[in-house]
Amino acid sequence: MDGLKNLITNNIRKFGMVIALVGIVILFQILTGGILLTPLNVTNIIMQNSYIIVLAIGMMLIIITGEIDLSVGSVAAFIGAVSGVLLVTLDLPVIVGILLCLLLGAIIGAWQGFWVAYVNIPSFIVTLAGMLIFRGLTLVVLEGRTIAPFPNGFRSLSSSFMPDAFGTELHMLTIIIGVLLSLAYVLYELRVRRTDLKYSFKTTSFPLFVLKIFIITVVINVFTFVLAQYEGIPYVLIVLLVLILGYTFVMNKTVIGRHIYALGGNINAAQLSGVKTKKMKFWVFVNMGTLAALSGLIFAGRLNAATPQAGNLFELDAIAAAVIGGASFTGGVGTIFGAVIGALVMGVLNNGMSIMGIGIDWQQAIKGLVLLGAVAFDVLNKNK
Repeated sequence: MDGLKNLITNNIRKFGMVIALVGIVILFQILTGGILLTPLNVTNIIMQNSYIIVLAIGMMLIIITGEIDLSVGSVAAFIGAVSGVLLVTLDLPVIVGILLCLLLGAIIGAWQGFWVAYVNIPSFIVTLAGMLIFRGLTLVVLEGRTIAPFPNGFRSLSSSFMPDAFGTELHMLTIIIGVLLSLAYVLYELRVRRTDLKYSFKTTSFPLFVLKIFIITVVINVFTFVLAQYEGIPYVLIVLLVLILGYTFVMNKTVIGRHIYALGGNINAAQLSGVKTKKMKFWVFVNMGTLAALSGLIFAGRLNAATPQAGNLFELDAIAAAVIGGASFTGGVGTIFGAVIGALVMGVLNNGMSIMGIGIDWQQAIKGLVLLGAVAFDVLNKNK
């Protein structure tokens, strides 16, 4: 019991957000009469919020460094518009168009990162200017019109599913993938625990370790079973898993991740420790520009159109997801897992309230209260 108490106390923000997500899911499952967790709707939640999760991952890194990016929604809209011109108007190959758009996103991030990191203009001002610039350029590129439809190969990124070679009513390939992921997770946790014990690092008790593995493997297999009852695993979910696992590894296991946390925790101490703070801040904005571009491509593919209204309020959803997920505006605090949890909280709120027929006005008000509550919880927890 003492081990469990210490585990919860040391990770109170993380557990608090997970508990909040579970509570919100249960609440809307009841209020919607069981519609929320139907296989079709679970798939819709993933696909409808995929671009916000992508933005939340990048925004988490930005906030960890103590900065902010208000331009991501406009950059996503601009990249969506450019993709429409490249793939629909100019009829370029899909792969070439996607790579050019991602490169353009990186260039935009480098442009903004230069002003923030090397000219020392506050990121709030730089990205506010970027929000206006790229929203205007979106209108210029589209000339106030909508470009559609996109090629099928492009739309498959955000709207298609992995095929099932078994041809059964239940998507068996998804079930198999769930089992393989569970086995991979168990083997990874065992290897990590063996290494920690070898070097006498502090670890959780064996019963808690087993309980953790059991809960997570159950969640993985239940989740894949639900997906298997509809169309299986969407391609965009694979993209999200690669991003989540990749960025989690970078932030937890690499020098780059340590430097990002050090930069946000205390920039002066980081400089004295040999961290190239300007370079690190610059590359974090390049990363954000690239992820904003990917988000814009996913949104355009799902909508099957490049529109001037795309990306509206994306930046607020991304910031809210990061903050709800545990990021602190003072910098140095936050996890990729937390960003995903925060994005899912926002996504389930949006989806549940839409199913219930709640108007957009009340939806915005409720999301604002949730964001305020998350920040208040963080402040009160720090004061303790």
